[in-house]
Amino acid sequence: MTQELSIKTASLSAKSAGILVIYVPEGAEPSGAGLDLWKKTGLDFAKLSKAGNFTGKQGQVLSVLAPPNLDADRLFVLGTGKADSAPAQTQSGLRDRGGSLMAKLLAAKAEKASVILDGVDAEDVADIAAGLRLRHYRFDKYKTKKQPDDENGTPDSLTVTLHVDAKPAADKAIADRMATVEGTLLARELVNEPPNVLGPVEFAEIARDLSKLGVDVDVLTPEELEKLGMGSLLAVAKGSVRPARLVVMQWHGGRKKDAPLAFVGKGVVFDTGGISIKPAGTMEDMKGDMGGAAAVTGLMKTIATRKAKANIVGVIGLVENMPDGNAYRPGDILTSMSGQTIEVVNTDAEGRLVLADALWYTQDRFKPKFMINLATLTGAVLVGLGQEYAGLFSNNDDLAKNLYDAGMASNEKVWRMPMGPAYDKMIESRFADMKNSGGRYGGSITAAQFLQRFVNDVPWAHLDIAGAAFSTPANEVNVSWGAGFGVGLLDKLVRDKYED
Repeated sequence: MTQELSIKTASLSAKSAGILVIYVPEGAEPSGAGLDLWKKTGLDFAKLSKAGNFTGKQGQVLSVLAPPNLDADRLFVLGTGKADSAPAQTQSGLRDRGGSLMAKLLAAKAEKASVILDGVDAEDVADIAAGLRLRHYRFDKYKTKKQPDDENGTPDSLTVTLHVDAKPAADKAIADRMATVEGTLLARELVNEPPNVLGPVEFAEIARDLSKLGVDVDVLTPEELEKLGMGSLLAVAKGSVRPARLVVMQWHGGRKKDAPLAFVGKGVVFDTGGISIKPAGTMEDMKGDMGGAAAVTGLMKTIATRKAKANIVGVIGLVENMPDGNAYRPGDILTSMSGQTIEVVNTDAEGRLVLADALWYTQDRFKPKFMINLATLTGAVLVGLGQEYAGLFSNNDDLAKNLYDAGMASNEKVWRMPMGPAYDKMIESRFADMKNSGGRYGGSITAAQFLQRFVNDVPWAHLDIAGAAFSTPANEVNVSWGAGFGVGLLDKLVRDKYED
């Protein structure tokens, strides 16, 4: 069952019911509006805390059922950790606080909750609201039977009221932050969709729907791509009955003279590996091989929703990699849009073939200020970085630093990996300008070296998000298989460094 969530704000003096929530730092007692509420109960805070082993550590909860003299079913006292704890005061720390609260409200099967946030500024309130919304997300649209939790009384809706000092400022900040959240949730939804439902054509139509928000959307068909000379991208799609698409999304929010910021996404809606077929185990996860395209699409929704003051271009290459009688083969030589030739040595190194033409097209048509591509490109990046960081490769130190900083602030972290001419030698081909795989060693690096050949002199960064886009460990703000990684990171980058 998909529960409806409503998050709203009210003044501190407004009446409420349901579950009341107050926050207490570690080793402290309630203060401010929280203290006023606690006094009404007439309960001994120190005694109850000792009985419940509550010290105020981050994530701890002291739950009082039917609190005396309060119009509430329960009173939650939530710990915020040490008062001088820096991580809890960062954007991601406050978002985690909201996510932690949502987990407790869902476990309590709450229908209404009122959260006392006196002394919390508007931006911090917005981060808490973002955490609430992100943690609440579930992908259960294809479940036809009630789950055990639903049968035990999960309400159809949940309303969370944030009681704040300055309601207008909080409302404005929440609306702004929710633009990022909604983009992230769109990316999660796309990654979670089954591959029989979401093909290149269906994905393109979802992207086209962003025109309702003011995004200019063009969808290029195989015939148009062939005229452009995209032999690399089209080769990957040859084995599938589902035709390729290239989607170009433009947001005009800056000055006309300003070069756009360009984001390019790999959109392999399902990857069997082609003729170089993958092992059967966990192949179902390859429905998420379009995580880069999902992130770019989610970013464009965020950018348009909050009306960013910048010119933004999003380009996604959408294909399905299947083996049949028409599929491309190891040994084939492809001619990319750039005119460079590529020897195929592994049809499972297909994402870089899609990006090669998409990157060349983007730099050639738009002359962007920079290009950033996102792709679930290599298993090798998982070996190197696990799932805590995405791999960052770049030809520009300033862009790389800005991405690193945005990643740390948004908690969608990236780690820069090396590049250099020595790795180029690993993709030299006997028969063509290059081959599409350099083998096992340094696999994520040689993939980046390959992509770099299609960006000309444009400042560029490649984010290998294979470990971060799906099947990541659950955390305070996400229990979904699809993570929506990249939307928050790139929106933070644009906000902090590139808007007027």
